[in-house]
Parts: sequence; C-alpha cells; structure tokens
Amino acid sequence: MQRAIPALLMRGGTSKGLYFLASDLPADETERDQLLLAAMGSPDARQIDGVGGAHPLTSKVAIISPSQHPEADVDYLFLQVSVTEALVSDAQNCGNILAGVGPFAIERGLVEACDGETAVRIHMVNTGALAVAHVSTLNGQVNYQGDCRIDGVPGSAAAIVLDFLDIAGSSCGSLLPTGNCIDVIDGVAVTCVDNGMPVVVLNARDFGITGSESPAELEANSELKARIESIRLQAGPMMNLGDVKNKTVPKMCLVSPPVSGGHINTRTFIPHRVHEAIGVLGAVSAATACLLPDSVAAPLLDRQVAEGDITLQVEHPTGFFTVALTLEGCGLLANLKIIRAALVRTARLLMRGEVMVPEITE
Repeated sequence: MQRAIPALLMRGGTSKGLYFLASDLPADETERDQLLLAAMGSPDARQIDGVGGAHPLTSKVAIISPSQHPEADVDYLFLQVSVTEALVSDAQNCGNILAGVGPFAIERGLVEACDGETAVRIHMVNTGALAVAHVSTLNGQVNYQGDCRIDGVPGSAAAIVLDFLDIAGSSCGSLLPTGNCIDVIDGVAVTCVDNGMPVVVLNARDFGITGSESPAELEANSELKARIESIRLQAGPMMNLGDVKNKTVPKMCLVSPPVSGGHINTRTFIPHRVHEAIGVLGAVSAATACLLPDSVAAPLLDRQVAEGDITLQVEHPTGFFTVALTLEGCGLLANLKIIRAALVRTARLLMRGEVMVPEITE
C-alpha cells in the first residue's frame, strides 16, 4: 500500500523541492521525517525511488501553514533532506526555497491575491526571522511569466522581490557570533558571520587556490575539502551552533577578488558539496562580511562603504547575485547595524498533485 500526500513541486530561485501544507503531514516529527525521506528517495545517491534530484539543491522541503505570528501571514519551515543519509535537518533557512513560499501560499488559498502584486508576510520558523515576498499576481492568480533572469536558472520568469527584516544573528544570536571580525582556526584567518545564514568566510588564497575554480575541481580536491571541514567543525561551537558534524551549517564561503565585473567572487561549500551558484541567505551573509571593517572579505571589496543603501554584485560559478543592504553607523564596528536586506528571485510551479510514499511499517 502507498500513501498519497498533497504537494506542489516548485522551483524556488536556484533550488527545487516539495512544498506541503503542514496539515497534510504527520504532526509527529519522526514520522514526518520518515515520510519525507521516502518521498525524496533518500538515502540513495541517485534518489531513484523518490522525487529528489540527487543533489542537495534539489532535495529540499517547505512546510507552510497559517501563521500565529502577529506580523506574518504564513509560517514557513524549511527542511533539508540529505541525499545519501537518512537525515532531515531544520538547522538552517533556505532563501531560494523561500522564493516559492509566497506563490504557494496564494496557490493554496492561505493568502488572497491582489491586483498586480501581492505581498506575503512570511515567518521563517527555523530562525524566527521575518521576510516579505512581493509576488506578481494577475486576475486572482500567481503570474509566473516575466522577463526577470537570475543566474543559474535558464530562461526568464516574473520577479519576486524578497525583503528580509532584521535577520542579523537569526541562527547564532548575533551578526558576529564569536564577537570578532577575525578568528584564526588551524592557522587560517576566518570571519564568522550570520546575517540570515551562518557562514564562515575564508580567503581562497590561504588555501593555495585562485577561488575561480569550478565546483567540480573543488570537490575533487580532497586535501582542500578536509581542511575546510576541519575549520567548519571547530567554527560550529564558536558560532553557538554546537556540534555541527551532522548539520548543514555553517556554510563555508571562499572569497577572492572579482573576475567578471562584480564586487566579490565566491565559492561556497554547503557544506560538503560546492554550490553551483550561491544560496540566497548565504549571499546576504557573504555580502555583509564585505562591509565589516577588518573582515577577511573587506580588503577584497573594490569600493568604499558608506551609510545608507548599498548594492553588491556577488560573483558565483554561474554568474552574479545582487544583494541590496541598508546600513546604519558604518565605519565603526560597534555602531554598525544592517537594518534591511533585499534581493530578487524567481519561482515556478512545476507540478501539483500528490506525492506517493510507501506506508510506514514497524
């Protein structure tokens, strides 16, 4: 016997995953996670017996429900389903999958569509932070067609503007979880930052590489991967994340001088595969590191930082990611405050229906 669970399969930004109403899933977390592993086909490197795409970027889940938060319309819980392990993690947010939450909420009747654009206020359950998704809507329905292009996704779609509100320290408790702009781990200078995503920023030069290598080249470099993982495991407790051996955070971001006209070049371990682009909130944290005095990334930024609105082009393996930040009190670290982060994503509904999973037996 199989069990049918209503779901939408959606692309959100440069990721893809299953979107569920919380009411359609088991309330018990253990039972829920078993169901999600079966739906994705994990653990199996090919995820051949499920709908996962055999990569962390395509093995993701969003669970949405009406919100009890006074300033939100919906609650959004993100779950990362491991491809090769029987592991479902809620240790992080996902800004790419977030791009599909607004459209999902409208598709499933949680938010009524307005004429032209609908603002969906989202409570990100993983960290407690808030975001507002501005979704194109026509004739009471989500409009997915448009001329917005984002690197890492073929073609174009309607723009979805995401405003993040006061997300600094949302996972680690503060923008700089260790209290320092620079820490030294295994002899390597690092900047540990959390502006929506816990990230350890490292200079690619300190590992004897340019930082412009392809994801495949970096994944094939076993010595590099071992060094980065050693630093990650030590950074986790320093960032108030505890033992991160079985967690998907912090992300590890190698930075280097821009090579294609942007402001900073990046390669991100998420944490064991190398991202083909860069995660939404990972890009926000990496861009934020560029603005922090004396950080690992600051000397690589080829522009002056001033108070107010600033836009940074973050280079990644398949193009650029534009991050807009609003700063107060820059210049002195003690006075610096990131009060807003915004960026543009797209999303598309790929399939609606039911995902079939085997009945769980004891």
